[in-house]
Amino acid sequence: MKELSQWLAEYGESHQNPINQKIHKIAVPGIFLSVVGLIWSIPSIEVFGLTLNWVWVAVVPVMIFYFRLSLSVFLMMLGFTLACISLVWSIELMQLPVLLVSLILFAVLWLFQFIGHKIEGKKPSFLEDVQFLLIGPIWVFRKR
Repeated sequence: MKELSQWLAEYGESHQNPINQKIHKIAVPGIFLSVVGLIWSIPSIEVFGLTLNWVWVAVVPVMIFYFRLSLSVFLMMLGFTLACISLVWSIELMQLPVLLVSLILFAVLWLFQFIGHKIEGKKPSFLEDVQFLLIGPIWVFRKR
């Protein structure tokens, strides 16, 4: 597995343009949130008499990935992930359509991402390695 510094350096290569960086600072966390909402929208399952939302199943391998990079990354992304889950849960409690909100957010923010990469003149990193989808939030939160 690559070191955190390698992941961030490779991700940063296709994110040099200041406009693309600004787009990513908004779009990447928003896309992460929208994916949490999309997973949240999958009907829950019953396990040993308990209702289990799929978001908790999805979080486990993601957090293992982050933990293997570093404890600080794990803690940062755990906090952000729990904040996203809380926000999605709040949207549901307000009786807003989580699936629709998440789909719209996902589509609009990805459109902006691709505009940013058009401006950058470089392909998105995840086209090379899908794991870059998990590196994006770290890069955004660590970028000054």
